[in-house]
Amino acid sequence: MSLSLPEASNFAVPIDRMFNAMLVLCGGVTLGVFVVMFWFCIKYRRGSDANREGRHSTKMGLELSWMLIPFLLFVGIFAWSINLWTLLRRPPAGAMPVYIVAKQWMWKVQHVNGRREIDTLTVPLGVPVRLIMTSQDVIHSFYIPDFRVKQDVVPGRYTALWFVATRLGNFPLFCSEYCGTDHAAMTGTVKVVSREDYQKWLKASTALPPAEQGRQLFVQFGCSGCHDPGSGIRAPVLRGVYGSTVTLADGVTVTADDRYLHDAIVLPATQVVAGYAPIMPTYQSRIDEEDVLLLMAYIKSLGPQASPAQTGVTHAQR
Repeated sequence: MSLSLPEASNFAVPIDRMFNAMLVLCGGVTLGVFVVMFWFCIKYRRGSDANREGRHSTKMGLELSWMLIPFLLFVGIFAWSINLWTLLRRPPAGAMPVYIVAKQWMWKVQHVNGRREIDTLTVPLGVPVRLIMTSQDVIHSFYIPDFRVKQDVVPGRYTALWFVATRLGNFPLFCSEYCGTDHAAMTGTVKVVSREDYQKWLKASTALPPAEQGRQLFVQFGCSGCHDPGSGIRAPVLRGVYGSTVTLADGVTVTADDRYLHDAIVLPATQVVAGYAPIMPTYQSRIDEEDVLLLMAYIKSLGPQASPAQTGVTHAQR
């Protein structure tokens, strides 16, 4: 792999090494099997003077060797791959989040300050980047060959992918899951720039931060009429909810993570909070995934829960 593609991320070298090791191991085992097979074919061919008396002999050391040595080598490859897979699934603390929404047939990107891109992902050199991805319609797959990373992007849920770009330049981006008529045209570019250029590029944007855009949608869609402190309708408090433990009406406790917030917005009847009536309307098919991400950004930005004295709501009113 490394002979044909540049190694442009922190995962490229270790993945190439593991791939090459698997190639050598499988090739070696296959070669050994075929060499022995051809040797027997030649030795015991019709008309040869090979001894065919059918004597039975057992060489325990040889038999154990040809079984255990390949087995241990493949177990080693398995352990190696598990370790690498774990690394792929554990982004470092503080990795820079970037939101990706896949849609037939484009990649829509939003950065932390609200700047957006289509079919282009701009990232800084040497900085851990965590992509938080979802799909607007069907299953897609986010694939950067030069980075050796790929992740399915699924409607109705969030998947994540992280990497550290190690080389400046432009690198191709593909959808590697057939997603419809123009699947082959669902391509893009990953632009790796210096940290200084990336900061300048971010500051050149006039877009509002996602949390502020989310607040505007929060009011526009009528969410504030129920969930803002002091509203006349009794609804769950959103301040400080992200990351907390929520008890549902059926007694189950869940963590208010990204998936919980997403489902609470688009499918509220599936996760009714204990003590509240299931009166919230569904927003499924009414807003797109980009709006959901903005609403989530606003909810995440809310601080810890205020006391009853701060909100003007007494225990009896709750």
